[in-house]
Amino acid sequence: MNLLQQRIEFEAKKKVYESATLTFHGVDGFDVYNISIPFERDGKRYLFGRVERREEWARSWVRLFEETGQDEWTLVENGMIYTLEDPYISEIGNELVMGGTHVHYQGGRVSTYFGYFFRGTDLHNLYYFTSGPNKMKDIRLVQLADGKIGVFSRPRGAETKGKYGSESMIGFTVINRLEELTADVIENAPYIHGIFGEGEWGGVNQAYLLDSGKIGVIGHICYRDKDENGGEVKVYLNMSFIFDPATRKSTDLHLIGSRPCYPPGPAKTPHLVDCAFTSGIVMRPDGKADLYSGIGDTQAGRIAIDYPFEGHGRLV
Repeated sequence: MNLLQQRIEFEAKKKVYESATLTFHGVDGFDVYNISIPFERDGKRYLFGRVERREEWARSWVRLFEETGQDEWTLVENGMIYTLEDPYISEIGNELVMGGTHVHYQGGRVSTYFGYFFRGTDLHNLYYFTSGPNKMKDIRLVQLADGKIGVFSRPRGAETKGKYGSESMIGFTVINRLEELTADVIENAPYIHGIFGEGEWGGVNQAYLLDSGKIGVIGHICYRDKDENGGEVKVYLNMSFIFDPATRKSTDLHLIGSRPCYPPGPAKTPHLVDCAFTSGIVMRPDGKADLYSGIGDTQAGRIAIDYPFEGHGRLV
């Protein structure tokens, strides 16, 4: 079954218990999208968000927001401003690690980009400490049961497509400590095969250690489609799968969200009308999960869904 067929089947049977668009205060004139998952620090809930004007592209900042109401977030004034896109966080030991994509320009045009990583125990004073490989996004970290750190990579490009058929792959390797996180280590992470089909691409957005020792992955999976006028549409879907670091096998990949699961809203460009760029999940007291996602590259949304890793263990 190809991804389009999977999407049709998912939307016919989907269970979405709540659906909301997040509201952001303190950034008038700017969109906030492609956020990190919400997280707690010092008794408060925060998230990092990509802040950008609607008419601009690759000119964004990452800012910190504090929860001030149901699905309402307010800019933390005087917080650090990062020249990054698409932030994400991991908690490694007692440190918070925040990553994002830093875009390089030459001659007024985008020339390349790198993943930048910041770390620290003080949310308001994180330190840059390493970069990922050239032109690689969606690098994610997860602390493992033995205290080591799992690293997911996401190579993408013509070479990958020519060799594997899919436009991207996902790699996985293990390091002992954050100081070992280097571009070479990430670049050489062995691939996990069988995740993406012909012409598909995607990556890991958030990884969770389960009490079974396996890793629950929340990610995105994508394909190209056409609109009613024949124009190209890039379809981004929310997905999950299970990865066993002992056997290096992935199982139970399934869709957990799509753009129509979230409230209607604008898109930055016509080819992003069907874009739900995954952030990750946060567990709820009722056992369901809040799934967060960027939508249309203009907004951030939340839907309540069933626990996506059922039968494989609980979040540690």
